[in-house]
Amino acid sequence: MPPNEPEEPGLISGDFMPDGAPEARIEPLEWTLRATGDGRRATGDGRRATGDGRGGSVLFAARSAIALYRLLDILPVFAGDARVSRVFTLVPGSDFGVDALTAVERVGARSVPWDEACRDTYDLIVTASPKGELHLLRGPRVLLPHGAGFGKTFHGEGSADAPSGLDPEYLMPHGGPPPALHALAHPGQIDRLAALSPRAAARAAVVGDPTLERILASLPLRESFRAALGTGARRLIVLTSTWGGESLLRRRPDLPFELATRLPQDAYQLALIMHPNEWSRTGEFELSERLAPAIDAGLVLARPYEDWASVLVAADALITDHGSTALYYAAALDGPVLAAYDGGDELIPGSPMAELLAHAPRLDRAEELEKALESYRVGTGRDAAASAFLSPASDQGSALERLRRELYRLIGLSPPVAPVTARLLPIPAPPSRTPSAFAVRVRLDGDETHVERFPGHVDAPAHHLAAEYGVAGERQSQSAALLYRRTDRATAAAYSVEWTVDGWISHVLDSYPGCRTAGVVLSPVHCVARVRGGSLVSVRIEPPPENGRIVHSDPAAVLSALHARPTGVSRMTCVIGGRRYEAHLSPATADEAGRIL
Repeated sequence: MPPNEPEEPGLISGDFMPDGAPEARIEPLEWTLRATGDGRRATGDGRRATGDGRGGSVLFAARSAIALYRLLDILPVFAGDARVSRVFTLVPGSDFGVDALTAVERVGARSVPWDEACRDTYDLIVTASPKGELHLLRGPRVLLPHGAGFGKTFHGEGSADAPSGLDPEYLMPHGGPPPALHALAHPGQIDRLAALSPRAAARAAVVGDPTLERILASLPLRESFRAALGTGARRLIVLTSTWGGESLLRRRPDLPFELATRLPQDAYQLALIMHPNEWSRTGEFELSERLAPAIDAGLVLARPYEDWASVLVAADALITDHGSTALYYAAALDGPVLAAYDGGDELIPGSPMAELLAHAPRLDRAEELEKALESYRVGTGRDAAASAFLSPASDQGSALERLRRELYRLIGLSPPVAPVTARLLPIPAPPSRTPSAFAVRVRLDGDETHVERFPGHVDAPAHHLAAEYGVAGERQSQSAALLYRRTDRATAAAYSVEWTVDGWISHVLDSYPGCRTAGVVLSPVHCVARVRGGSLVSVRIEPPPENGRIVHSDPAAVLSALHARPTGVSRMTCVIGGRRYEAHLSPATADEAGRIL
């Protein structure tokens, strides 16, 4: 039964949206300012004057980095409007606020200390967390969610079993009024809120999710994101970990390393998305050190603002705990989602995230990844996400359009004429490190040479060790049976010394007695190599066509096939990353041998 709450006469009318979700009809701002304790009366147009009589002041109040990032996602609502001033403040009291002001400084926004923010009066206060002493701020408050689906509850704080973000104890602290507007993403969320507090639900309205809208708008950039990450035709597997004791990284801290070192490098790429609270709690340096073995193996560690969403758009599959990131992936791409949640008290039964985990294949061991991906039922993620987000096909306009109408109504200004559009996500940062040495497994099957490469610092059975000269360390270079280098020749500087292809290969074979094969990658389809005791060979690679595209692999993997094959062959079929590459071998020409590196 919902709590027995007194109604405030005259506050809300019983209007409903066309889809049946109750919509708040906010009273004039003058009443709202009185109700929030402002004590100042509004001007004749329903807002307080800001000096020139025609503007509006908006305070973005963030308690943590994740809340701030949500606020940044809605900035297009006010884009191009010189009448509106924008200022940020940090709401004290969170253990995760350390990165929030840093992010404000990074985008060049102006911030004010909390004490000053409490002394001033604003035409609008926009927050993405109901926690903290927000009642000390003066002006009508708007609350945005900072996650998807309201799937968690945190025992020991707030009301028992109330979803985080919908708890009346935080929405109406000290018995005060709820926010002037609680913007939600799905009609069912108003129903859930009404079961906890009809009074709070009366001030809520469905606007959609601006962050999801930004992800959807950026889907055409998927190939650009994958190119920046160096993914190619590999399957990008993304791990997502929320924060707290039940998170994936707390329960299964070794999973990133296990996946990064046990998945063939030419078939898979691995990335990790972590909750911003975990970034704030641990710090980038400490996280990088803890994850260093996996990062050395090529793990992409997505940064907590914007990069995470770009990586999500680039992903081919997701491995998740009970954090809500997976719902964004399911709503936007509906790709395979695997469950890696070991249970606990935080996940709310029947929530969209609980439904997704209940029907997603479970991943217990890294070796079971392929089998788990094959068992995923198409549509599982989409069905779960449908109860977390308003349909993108809604005829009520975009989330930003709906939100802009509501916010300008509260400020008392007419919205700008120009349409509001979601800002596209940025190109993600490339991996900070990639493997420079590989433990190579080779299987000869008739005319086919199957090559699988794994990070070379892992103690695993292999046919040979292949190392990139000048990038791998001396210990790995001394142990490598195959040494190769890549050409990336810039303009020669004065007094420079340059190798020819033949000269460098001869030098390496003379300098490293344990090296049996040395090669130079000249282009994605051309290598020159020599097996010890043999002659210089030109290797031309024929990449396979696939759905109108030409799919390239790493030519160094073809050199590993050459190293494993008997000498004297003129053609090889190399199976790399599940694809067949035809390699044609011929004696190197004088021009190829004398090419400057």
